[in-house]
Amino acid sequence: MQKRWILLALTTSLFAETAQMGKVTVEAEINKEIVKDVSGNEIKSADLAEALEKKIPSVNILRRSGIANDILLRGQKRDNINIIIDGTKVCGACVNRMDPPTSHILTNNIDTVEVSEGPFDVENFGTLSGLVNIRTIKPTETFTGNISANVGSWDYRKVAARVSGGTDRFKLLVSASTERSGQYKDGNGDDFVGQIAKNIAAGVAPAGAQYQPKYQNMDAYTKSTLMAKLFVDVTENQEMHLSYTANRSDDVLYPSSKMDAIYDDSDIYNFEYFLKNLGRYSKKVTLQLYESKVDHPMSTKYRKMGAANYKTHALTTDMKGAKLKNSFTLADIDWTVGVDTSKRNWDGHFEMNGKPMKMKNGMPVISLDDVDTTDRGLFVKAAQKIGRVDMEYGLRYDSAKVETKRKGEPDNDYNSLTGNIFATVHADDTLTYFAGVGKSSRVPDARELYLVMMGKHYGTPDLDQTENYEIDLGVEKIYDRFSIKTKLYYSLLKDYIAYNASKQQNSFENVDAKIYGAEVSGNVIATESLYLDYGFSYKRGKKDHPLTGQHETNMPDMRPFKANIALNYDYDDATTATLGFVGATEWDKVDYENGEQKLPGYGVLNFKASHSFRHGFKLTAGVDNLLDKTYAVTNTYKDLVLLTAGNGVDNVMLLNEPGRYFYLQGSYKF
Repeated sequence: MQKRWILLALTTSLFAETAQMGKVTVEAEINKEIVKDVSGNEIKSADLAEALEKKIPSVNILRRSGIANDILLRGQKRDNINIIIDGTKVCGACVNRMDPPTSHILTNNIDTVEVSEGPFDVENFGTLSGLVNIRTIKPTETFTGNISANVGSWDYRKVAARVSGGTDRFKLLVSASTERSGQYKDGNGDDFVGQIAKNIAAGVAPAGAQYQPKYQNMDAYTKSTLMAKLFVDVTENQEMHLSYTANRSDDVLYPSSKMDAIYDDSDIYNFEYFLKNLGRYSKKVTLQLYESKVDHPMSTKYRKMGAANYKTHALTTDMKGAKLKNSFTLADIDWTVGVDTSKRNWDGHFEMNGKPMKMKNGMPVISLDDVDTTDRGLFVKAAQKIGRVDMEYGLRYDSAKVETKRKGEPDNDYNSLTGNIFATVHADDTLTYFAGVGKSSRVPDARELYLVMMGKHYGTPDLDQTENYEIDLGVEKIYDRFSIKTKLYYSLLKDYIAYNASKQQNSFENVDAKIYGAEVSGNVIATESLYLDYGFSYKRGKKDHPLTGQHETNMPDMRPFKANIALNYDYDDATTATLGFVGATEWDKVDYENGEQKLPGYGVLNFKASHSFRHGFKLTAGVDNLLDKTYAVTNTYKDLVLLTAGNGVDNVMLLNEPGRYFYLQGSYKF
C-alpha cells in the first residue's frame, strides 16, 4: 500500500505543473506555506491544529480531545518547533501537553499562519526544526464587524462577534466568542465514555479510568475568548500597537489520559512600538514587550479513581519577553539586526481533594520547583539580490540559563552560535531552484530536566542542548495550468532529547539522530472555476544508536507518508465548494520500545460549501469524515502519560478520531 502512495506522489510530480489561480486558502512561498484568511475559512471549530492538518501535508495532528490538540511538523513537536503569536511566545503549562501553544488562540481571531520548515529562523529563540508564525486580525480604520453562529454534530454550539473601526490615527478591534461541544463519537458510534469502556473490556485501560456515572454526559469542553487591539499612529513615522488576548477553557475532557483539565486559562499581553525612516541606517526600528500566562490544573476528579479522593496536578507558566530590532539598507543589502531576551517560569505541585498534598515531613509535593529559563540573544539577518539569485543569510548567538529552586538539582548554562544561508535561483519566470543550509539549537525545558512525578524523577538534570544541522533542496516549476514544487531535506540532530521508557529514573537522554524526507505540492487548473490543490509528504527518522537498555533505533512520531488533496469550485466568489481528501499510509516503523504501536493507514473525505448572499450574509455547511471512518492518527509514544492497564507496549489506549461530523455556520458581515 505504501509503495502505491509513493508512486502516486512521484507520478504527480512528473506530470503536474501549476499556474496562478484565483482564490486559494494556502499560498506557498519558496521556504514556507501560508494559510490565509483563517478566520473566514476555518469555521468548523476553534482548533487551529485541525485546520493546519487539513491544509499542509507536512503537518500531523496529535489528538488529545475535542479541542486543544497539538501539531507535529516534519515529525517534530513540543520545543523542537517554535510557535509564536504576533511575535509573542506562548508556552503551555501542562507537562502532559494538554494545552499546546496552538490552543491559546482561536481560528476566528487568526488572519494568516506561516509555516516555515527547517532551521532558517534567527529572530526567535529555540527554532530547532521549524517555525509556526500565527498572525491575528488587525483593526481597521473603516467601521466593520462580523457576527457568526455555528451548530454541529454532538451538540456543538458557537457564537462569535468582532467589531473594528477608528480614525486615521486610532484603530480599535474587539473580538469575543463562546463555544461548547459534547463528546464526539468515532466511526463506531462511541463517545469518550464508550471508547474508554471498550479499552477497559479489552484489558487496555484500568476500570478506574472510566468517568463516574454523574459525569458521563459532560460536555467535552466549554471555551470563551476575548481579544482587544488598539493601534495608534503617534506621529507620521511612529506607531504603537497594544493587544490583549484572554482564553478561558473549562472542563476539558482528555479521555485517553488519566486526568482532565478543570480549567485552562491564559492571558497574552503585547506591546509594539515602530519608528520609521529615522535616517540612512534605520528604515524601521521595532520594540516589542510581551507577557503570556497560563494556569492549568488537571485532575482525576471526574473519574472513578477519583470518586473518594481526587488528585490534582496544578501547573502554571509565565513567559516574559522583549525584542529590539533595526532594519536598514547598506551596500545594496537589506539588513536586520536585533537583540532579544526572554524568561520563562514553570511551576507545578500536587493537591488532594483541592488541598496541597504534603510529604511525611510536611513539605508540599512539588513536580516543578519554580524553574526559570532565561535567554539573551543577538541576531543579524541579511538579504540581497545578485542577478537572478536571491540570497538570505542569518546568524544568532544565545546565552541561556535554566535554574530550579529544588535542592540538590544543578542549574544549567547553554551557549550557542547558529546560522543559515538560503539561496533562490530564478532560472526564468517559470522555473525556480532553491537550497538552504543551516544550524539551529534549542535548550532542554524544565520538564526534561527537573520533572518529578510522585517520587519518580522523570527529568534528567545534565541534558545537553539539541542542535540541528540541515540541508534543504528544491525546485518549483510553473506552467499555464499546472504547478509543482518539490523539496528534499536531510537533518542531522546532535543530542536529540529522547524519552527512554526503559529507565526507572531520569527518563530523558541525548542521542544523535537523523531525519530525511521529501515534500511535493502544487495546483492543477481544470477550468476557470474548478481547480485542484495537492500535497504529499514523506519522512523517515533513525537514531544513530539505541537508547540505554534498548535495541531499536526508529525515531518516534514519524508517520511516513501523508497526502492532502482538495478539489475546489469557486464561482464569482459568491459560491464555493471543496471536496478534500486527507490520508496516510500504514505507520509500521515505530519506536516500539518507547510505547508506539503500528497504526493502519487511513483516508478521509471532507466536504464544505458556502454561499454569500446580498447585504453581507453568508451560509456555510460541511461534512467532515464523510464516510464515517474509524481511525486513529495519534500514536502512544510514552512521553505522554496515557491510559494503560499494564506495562505492555500494546496496553496503551489509542484515541480514535471523530466520526462523521455535520456543521453549519451563518454569518453577517458589515
